[in-house]
Amino acid sequence: MSERSGRLLLLDGASLWFRAFYAVPDSIRAPDGRAVNAVRGFTDMVAALITMHTPTRLAVCLDLDWRPAFRVAAVPSYKAHRLADPDAAAGGGPAEHAEEVPDLLTPQVDMILDVLDAAGIATAGAIGLEADDVLGTLATRESAAEVIVVSGDRDLLQLVRDEPGPPVRVFYVGRGLAKGELFGPVEVAEKYGVPVANAGPAYADLATLRGDASDGLPGVKGIGEKGASTLILRFGSLAALRVAVTDPAADLAKGMRAKLAAADDYLAAATTVVHVVRDADVEMSRSDLLPAVPVDRPRLDRLAAEYNAANPVARLIEAMRVVAAGTR
Repeated sequence: MSERSGRLLLLDGASLWFRAFYAVPDSIRAPDGRAVNAVRGFTDMVAALITMHTPTRLAVCLDLDWRPAFRVAAVPSYKAHRLADPDAAAGGGPAEHAEEVPDLLTPQVDMILDVLDAAGIATAGAIGLEADDVLGTLATRESAAEVIVVSGDRDLLQLVRDEPGPPVRVFYVGRGLAKGELFGPVEVAEKYGVPVANAGPAYADLATLRGDASDGLPGVKGIGEKGASTLILRFGSLAALRVAVTDPAADLAKGMRAKLAAADDYLAAATTVVHVVRDADVEMSRSDLLPAVPVDRPRLDRLAAEYNAANPVARLIEAMRVVAAGTR
């Protein structure tokens, strides 16, 4: 089987290791006393996802800038509440202001990247952009393999498609891996009340109208998820809705028209924030072909011992072996 066939699994790295950090007690330590709960939990997640989705290719996508300047310029409140220095909300990106991350998690990110590197699992990033943009770019440009994007961020539902190209599905793990939900256009349309024909982009439009407090996006005042769904179903897209606001003959109640007209500048700006970049200059650490065996087994064994992660690493190695045997 070639690299350009089979199934491509794209993981939202930070989304998963944050969840691993909180799912596994931080009382679990390495022999030298360092916290390794995120390392162990994330490694187990990757092993489970490989077993579950049987990919031939795999990439862990990274935030090289968790709060890109272009998004902050469009909507200054974007992720401002996550800043380590909230008074610096007008700034943008880690070069100026760091994201508030648990002290015990920060050093574990490098440990996780070491494990991935020794295992031979690719990472992917784009300078100045978030993991969402890397996921969006890799999913959009894929021309041969079925794509499954794994994240706890509902914004990635905008990537689902049946065509053109191979299908893209999102495995949403916001409630944990065991309660993960696989979304395609039909599932997004059914759950969120958007047109199935353009369910992915329509979900992004709905999210723009509704807003997202977790990202510092207020949405349009007085329009919740149900109201946003009604509008997108009626007009098909946010672009068409904004045109309708200026058309006296359009089917819009006076009060709703006034709300949308008042929020037009916000909607134009928030569209830039909510819609992921799909043409980023993505850099890969290595080929995304999932190896059957670790590329550096001695180093991986040393890391497993150093990080008190022998069992999760063993499960990862076994998942790689079993899936490779069944797909190649």
